[in-house]
Amino acid sequence: MGYQLELDWDHFLENYWQKRPVVLKQAFKEFVDPITPDELAGLSMEPEVDSRLVSYKQGQWHAEHGPFEAFDHLGETGWSLLAQAVNHWHLPSAALVAPFRVLPDWRLDDLMISFSVPGGGVGPHIDQYDVFIIQGMGRRRWRVGENLPMRQFCPHPALLHVDPFTPIIDEELAPGDILYIPPGFPHDGQTLETALNYSVGFRGPNGRDLISSFADYALENDLGSEHYCDPALTRRDHPGCMETHEVERLREMMIAMINQPDDFTQWLGQFVTTPRHELDIAPAEPPYDIDEVAAALEAGETLIRLSGLRVIRVGDRCFVNSERMDTPDPAAADALCRYTTLGRDELGDACRNPAFLAVLTGLINRGYWYFTG
Repeated sequence: MGYQLELDWDHFLENYWQKRPVVLKQAFKEFVDPITPDELAGLSMEPEVDSRLVSYKQGQWHAEHGPFEAFDHLGETGWSLLAQAVNHWHLPSAALVAPFRVLPDWRLDDLMISFSVPGGGVGPHIDQYDVFIIQGMGRRRWRVGENLPMRQFCPHPALLHVDPFTPIIDEELAPGDILYIPPGFPHDGQTLETALNYSVGFRGPNGRDLISSFADYALENDLGSEHYCDPALTRRDHPGCMETHEVERLREMMIAMINQPDDFTQWLGQFVTTPRHELDIAPAEPPYDIDEVAAALEAGETLIRLSGLRVIRVGDRCFVNSERMDTPDPAAADALCRYTTLGRDELGDACRNPAFLAVLTGLINRGYWYFTG
């Protein structure tokens, strides 16, 4: 199933992206849900899928994480079932991500799907990522407030809420409508009629994420092993004072590690292609050999990238699933990063390059790409 998004991206990016929330009415014409509530419930029973139940009963919030065994005890009001990274596990749902590929792949987080009954929701809260909330079946009322400093508190150990806010958006969404919310804007969705919602999230790392990840990389690769030294040290009248030039020298030592182009690119490629959620990886059985891959491509067969697999070009290097992808054909490697489906038209002469075919065969056998047939 393909989805056509009715959106002027240039206008949207200039006026709304990371600036203001907006409701995009009928952005998907004649929207058809790619998943049923029963299918979503089935996914939430799988241990590999990150899921949770949130309920509001008798004035009390409750939340629990899956996998779940049953739902018939929950009643007909006041609860929501949410599953993360459904695009990794359900191909029809993964089609909802494709229309958003005008935005950088490395910023995509996942597709979260929620099923909620009347009165269901997760409460007023703030997210620190961009999200496009697509309305599927049913109806939900969404309220979005201004991006202002707000008190946050935990009504339950697994929930973080904000105080009541004055809405700048207060609308009921119908199937095919999209609500875009930038980071930092408080929002609250309440289900009016049993509903499915699809949240396509785009996340940016914070400074802690970057420093922590690079520190791990430095330890693993023995970077920064040189010790501070000061052969020009002079007698100190105030031994309890750290001089400005000493502070700056230590800062320079830290910055010097990040300023190593090869190491920084290698770390960054690994960092941006490490998935936050598990992938549905199934190695090829039996494995292909190079001749079989070459013959399939020559016959016009198409390769499909594993849904959710992160394949990113950083400078002149390509990375897949936190590993560097060394290929002898830069154009073909770029095609692997650019396209989620590809064949001989996209790969060009690389289809007849034994060295490239060897790399591609290894990726196919690991379950990263597979033939449609």
